[in-house]
Amino acid sequence: MIKEYKTLLGYGEAEIIIEKSRFIGYASPIENAEEAVQFIDKIKSKHKDATHNVPAYVVGDNNEVQRYSDDGEPSGTAGIPALEVIKKEDLRNVVVVITRYFGGIKLGAGGLVRAYTKGAKIGLEAAKIVTKRLYKLVHIKIDYTMQGKIQNEIMQKGYLIKKTEYDDSVHFYLYIEIDNLELFENQITELTSARSNVDIIGEEYLTEIDGKIDISK
Repeated sequence: MIKEYKTLLGYGEAEIIIEKSRFIGYASPIENAEEAVQFIDKIKSKHKDATHNVPAYVVGDNNEVQRYSDDGEPSGTAGIPALEVIKKEDLRNVVVVITRYFGGIKLGAGGLVRAYTKGAKIGLEAAKIVTKRLYKLVHIKIDYTMQGKIQNEIMQKGYLIKKTEYDDSVHFYLYIEIDNLELFENQITELTSARSNVDIIGEEYLTEIDGKIDISK
């Protein structure tokens, strides 16, 4: 699994008028090609009367799947520009659809490329680009006598607490970046005089929005 990648926070939709043609950019995060096709079909169904519905999507850790269509526009003027916007932003698992209602003025090949590029960009901006970072979910079990010291260390170092549980001991469940895992283990060993172990119980991609991790996303 890759340590981090850029994708979209959620669904986005935005509109722009270019030379009387109406362009609506749609974008969404996806998990696989099937979800991409479903999203594209949904937009096409919504805009059956549109002149064109131009899709593009990428799927996979290294964008192993890349698909696009010009949907009736001149070859190379619509689908590829939309796909290139996704790739230039270095996004993963993303679909866009640019819907066009022709306004009576032909844009020419260069104008179409610029228009579909803009349509893809506004859709992606509306969906909000975020970074997904891979974290290990760890569990540490400590005596109540050490709770204050450990909790203070966690807060000072900026580690992310998922939850805290109490029984005959205190249980912290934390998200730790992979590159910080060894350092964290050493810190806990030192602070508890080797009376607590760090157990790795899972891993998750967490969402970084504007430079801050939001564990609720």
